[in-house]
Amino acid sequence: MATKQAIAKKQVTFTCKVNSEAQAVYLVGDFNDWQPTVGKMNEVKNGTFKKKMKLTPGNYQYKFIVDGVWFNDPNAEEQTMNPYGTLNSIVRVK
Repeated sequence: MATKQAIAKKQVTFTCKVNSEAQAVYLVGDFNDWQPTVGKMNEVKNGTFKKKMKLTPGNYQYKFIVDGVWFNDPNAEEQTMNPYGTLNSIVRVK
């Protein structure tokens, strides 16, 4: 009987730069079922928030939520239109 080989997860760091008065920043996407209160990001310095995640290889759509307002990542290498007429950012994990 053949055994399945485990697929290695890769660490991905997401960075969101906003004004220094932001109270809460969340990372949402395919990887957490778009749950708006699950992926809280940590502020590392004035207005810069980061979140590290381990993801299996693949393509993931995501957005940031800053104080309740959804934003795409302007620094993402790729964007795609979503069903709501706005853009989602894409991260490709190899």
